[in-house]
Amino acid sequence: MKEKRVVITGMGAITSIGKNINEFKESLFNGRCGISTIEGMDQFGPLSVHVAGMVKDFKPTELGMDPGSVRRSDKFSQFGICAAIQAMEQSGLKAGENIEPGRLGVYVGSGIGGMQTFINQTLVLNNEGPKRISPLFIPMMIGNLGAGNIAIKFNAQGPCLPVVSACATSTHAVGEAFRAIKYGLADAIIAGGTEAAVNALAIGGFANMKALTTAENPLEACLPFDARRGGFVMAEGAGILILEEYEHAVKRGANIIAEVSGYGNTCDAYHYTAPRPDGSTTAASLTLALQEAGYSNNDLLYINAHGTGTHMNDACETKAIKIALGEEQARKVMISSTKSMHGHMLGATGAVELIASALALHEGVLPPTIGYKEPDPECDLDYIPNTARKVQAEYALSCSLGFGGHNAAVALHRYHD
Repeated sequence: MKEKRVVITGMGAITSIGKNINEFKESLFNGRCGISTIEGMDQFGPLSVHVAGMVKDFKPTELGMDPGSVRRSDKFSQFGICAAIQAMEQSGLKAGENIEPGRLGVYVGSGIGGMQTFINQTLVLNNEGPKRISPLFIPMMIGNLGAGNIAIKFNAQGPCLPVVSACATSTHAVGEAFRAIKYGLADAIIAGGTEAAVNALAIGGFANMKALTTAENPLEACLPFDARRGGFVMAEGAGILILEEYEHAVKRGANIIAEVSGYGNTCDAYHYTAPRPDGSTTAASLTLALQEAGYSNNDLLYINAHGTGTHMNDACETKAIKIALGEEQARKVMISSTKSMHGHMLGATGAVELIASALALHEGVLPPTIGYKEPDPECDLDYIPNTARKVQAEYALSCSLGFGGHNAAVALHRYHD
């Protein structure tokens, strides 16, 4: 079977730094921080965490959803649907018109699913008994309904795969969508992730693991690769990309943003939360993606790092980049963590960072790592501190690491006619 080329023809984002691609891009390239002080979550007692990357003034009916669908869906589904509406509008795809419904798929995952619905209905169970639990509890809560609702919205009758791999979820979703199109299983796939877990239960759980920062100043909270880093910042939102077979896209005159060219998927097989300390298995995922993409050391590469702002992740990820590229080449590569602006969106974060990577290639601007002040000897590469760079990279690599040892990397290539 002839392997097919895969391109990106649409993108949509709901994030703390923008509720559409134009807002997101402007914030990204100008180094704007979307992290803010948490308010109104103390009904169960005071939180030890003070900041999060929240989507402000989210009004799904103004972003394309009908009121009935909003009432019947958890916020994680709403985020995903609204981002998918944006992406499909940009792509111009319409099932039954310029793509067969059976050739349009959906690969959208969520690390946690409808957690707020779970909390709300647990309170109903506790206070009013099981007979008062909503009949919509299950379809609003289960994590596959993010993908299911998007498929219903766009009549996507092709392959549908809701990936769950913690913080690597949406990078895996995009990578698996890339493979499905590359080997002829679909002509286009709506791919990405969505998450709405900024609530007292999730924050309390992560905080008690000592994974979250306790910083009170939002501008000094998420500090990837900085010596002062003290934990990640939880965030919410969605990122959706339309992946399309190249000839299908060209035939219908689609606007091509970037080409998806490689995918790596490995597991640390080491610990349920901590990464493998030597970075070897993370490095293997990077190497797999770059090899499949056809990258060579002569090509200018931008890496959108997982870069959570935890001590262990950033040090191990730096080791992994050095292993994958070699010490000398690693020092030539430009790296940033956009989590410094939008926070860690868990299952949605990889797709959002792939959107940032595609924009970097398309616009010739590399986003910064903001808040970077104090270099760490363990993290000694070029992390594009504080200010975006006007550089035309040829390749971009986005990597995500999830609890359970999940490593995912997707490589993009700048699109050439």
